[in-house]
Amino acid sequence: MKIISYLIFSCLFLTANAQFDLTLQKAEALADVPLNCIEKEYPNKLGQVLNGQSDLKTPEALHPVFYGCFDWHSSVHGHWLLSKFVNDYPGTDLSNNISNRWNERFTTIKVIKEVNYFMVENNKNYERTYGWAWLLKLQTEFNISTNKQATDWARTLLPLTNTIVNKFKKFLPKLAYPIRVGEHTNTAFALTFALEYARNVKDLEFEKLIVKSAKDFYLNDKLSPLTWEPSGFDFLSPTLTEANLMAEVLSEAEFSKWIKTFLPSILKSNFTLTPGIVNDRTDGKLVHLDGLNFSRAWCLYRLSKHLPKQKDHLISIADQHLEASMEQVIGSDYMGSHWLASFLVYALDMRKEAIQ
Repeated sequence: MKIISYLIFSCLFLTANAQFDLTLQKAEALADVPLNCIEKEYPNKLGQVLNGQSDLKTPEALHPVFYGCFDWHSSVHGHWLLSKFVNDYPGTDLSNNISNRWNERFTTIKVIKEVNYFMVENNKNYERTYGWAWLLKLQTEFNISTNKQATDWARTLLPLTNTIVNKFKKFLPKLAYPIRVGEHTNTAFALTFALEYARNVKDLEFEKLIVKSAKDFYLNDKLSPLTWEPSGFDFLSPTLTEANLMAEVLSEAEFSKWIKTFLPSILKSNFTLTPGIVNDRTDGKLVHLDGLNFSRAWCLYRLSKHLPKQKDHLISIADQHLEASMEQVIGSDYMGSHWLASFLVYALDMRKEAIQ
């Protein structure tokens, strides 16, 4: 089945003029990955602290909603991807199939068990802040949905979302310095999705905190060493992720001034950025570079909207990054396939916005 799906997916993407269009057929091929993944309990990287023998439970017992896809955060953004397909392809078999699953999955009892996990001593900061950010992204997707059932899913998930928001509000004032790595704990990435959620629900307190934190962390940054990137395990670009966030928190005039100081090379006509190279896709860390290509792409697409003179050039570079990894999502080793579909779909979505 994997080989057949891979061949179909590859043929669909080889049409030169439409390779970046996310048609229903492509969405169905991509959806197969998380649809199987979210119920695949093992292998599983729990990442929990054991406070006692009673904590030794199966992934599903600990996380009855988000137990699949190797780890909690990958399960969460797999749910986001599928929820986006519900919104983008209403009335289709794909949308109906996902909706039926969500009605069984998003129940009050299951969500409360997820909430309770975050109340356990030594696991209060579980998935900080990467998983937190994707949870808010999922809630936002429910909130903006035109699907009538999504209102119920949003309401059911809200206790967990509120738990995460409160954790953000307590954590950010205590964070003296941003975390600038190219992996899960990157602060700029988390703040970007958190800001989107805060604005969606009009949580002005949360929005102000995020904007203040972003400015405190990054406003005085100068001459980012983009040429030092990527590190060997990166799936995020510290430089581009930061620039992406600042484009959202600053006015156009402020951002124009800031980017000239922070990343002047991006304004030049000869700006280049080589896609990341993956030498072993069975290695869970090395395959991160496929994700880097997708996340770089979505940052460049979003930045192109704020840098109109560089727009076409930045889109071209982003397209190169997509092309470098987009055929590795389906049919590849589980170390990559369990999470890469979400990154690809988000990048394609940002491209669609950029070229409109």
